[in-house]
Amino acid sequence: MIHFILGGAKSGKSQYAEMQMKQYVQPWIYLATGRAWDDEMKQKIQHHQERRGTGWITVEEPIQIADYLKQPNHAPILIDCLTLWLTNLMMDERDIEQETIQLVDALQSYGGDIFIVSNEVGQGIVPVEPMARAFRNYAGILHQKIASIADDFTFIVAGYPMKIKSQERDI
Repeated sequence: MIHFILGGAKSGKSQYAEMQMKQYVQPWIYLATGRAWDDEMKQKIQHHQERRGTGWITVEEPIQIADYLKQPNHAPILIDCLTLWLTNLMMDERDIEQETIQLVDALQSYGGDIFIVSNEVGQGIVPVEPMARAFRNYAGILHQKIASIADDFTFIVAGYPMKIKSQERDI
C-alpha cells in the first residue's frame, strides 16, 4: 500500500507518518532525502533524528529513491520528503519528468507498505522568481501523480489529519 501524507511546513506531517509506521514491527526504515545545505537544515535533520528515537534505520538518499525501492526489500518504509527530493533534482539539473516516472514506477512495484511525506507548496501566492515557480509547478504535478497511485492520502493541517482517500486494511 502507498500512503501519501501531504501538508504545509511545520504542519506535523512527518510526525504523523512516523506514528503510522510505528504500527509495524521494528526496525522501521526512514529514507531521508534532505541534504544539509546550511546550519538551519542541519538543525532540522538533528531534530527529526532525536524525535524519532531508536528503532529506525535511516537511509540517506537525496536522489536515487527509485533505485533504492528496486532493491529486494519488503519492509515498510517512510520517505521524507518528496519536495526535498525535488529540490535536489533541480539543484543537480536532473530530468524531473523522467525521475518522476521512475519514482512512480518504483513505488507501484515495491513489495511493502510505503509512507510518503511531502510539502504542499501550491496554495500560496504565485512566486516572483522563475525557479520558485518551476519548483511549485513540478511539485504540483508530482503530487498529482503520487495522489493518483496512493491507496491512502492524508492532508495534514495544523497537526490534524484529514483523510482525502482511504483504502482501509489490517496490518
